[in-house]
Amino acid sequence: MSDKVIAYSTITILCLLTVFAMLDSNWKVIGISWIAFGAMALAIPMGVQAAGKTKLNNLIAGYGLASGAMITSAAIFLVPTAVNHDPVYGGVGIAVGIMAGFAIHTLNHGLTHTSFATPPVVLELTSHALAAGLIIGIVYAAMPEIGLLLGIAIVSHKAPAGYAASRRLKMQGKSSVLLLLPASAIGLTALPVSMINIPGNAVANALIFGFATGIFFHVAIDFLPECEVGGNIHRDTKLDHDEHHKLDKYRQWAVLNTFIGGIVVFAAWYIVY
Repeated sequence: MSDKVIAYSTITILCLLTVFAMLDSNWKVIGISWIAFGAMALAIPMGVQAAGKTKLNNLIAGYGLASGAMITSAAIFLVPTAVNHDPVYGGVGIAVGIMAGFAIHTLNHGLTHTSFATPPVVLELTSHALAAGLIIGIVYAAMPEIGLLLGIAIVSHKAPAGYAASRRLKMQGKSSVLLLLPASAIGLTALPVSMINIPGNAVANALIFGFATGIFFHVAIDFLPECEVGGNIHRDTKLDHDEHHKLDKYRQWAVLNTFIGGIVVFAAWYIVY
């Protein structure tokens, strides 16, 4: 099966799930799913065009803004909710979520050693997106009154992820059309799960929201634009090991954009709520 057939079949499934979600008036999760898709899909051609260029300001800004937004949104929306349901089990959920995020990220690395024809970065991003969509679906099913801002901030990392992955694939001489698979993956799990009726139980909800918080904190921290040797920015440069001092020029830009991402979400929360 060709890459295009796989990608377009996935989008078709996403469209069908969207129709069912419309019948359930599940507009928030529909919006989040398609915003996630659009963010990654629109970033793909930008990453292809940037292949071979050594200036990484746009990539660093994308990582920084997304990670700052995710950290702040999880802290504003999910931490209080988890703790309000039950402070102890909410804390336990956060701890388990952070460790689970680490486990998923670490075990996903095994995909780079598989014999699949699909590029490893596509497999990693897809499995990550399916897991994130599952959690988003559960969170909005448990508390449908949560606003759209949380979901948008959570999926904001899809744009820099698509940009970096398509840039990398282009530099490897591979097609980036399969990145439409992880672009669709959030909705593939979030939409069906969000239509499940979750019974209201304080301990269960504390664990759910705590776990979601921990997962999103891990993802956000993983997306921080690390301008160190071996970090996610260094991997996208052509610098030799002894040229690490050239990363200094990116560090202040990384910190600035991370704080801007957090401030934007806080300001939006302050205005809307």
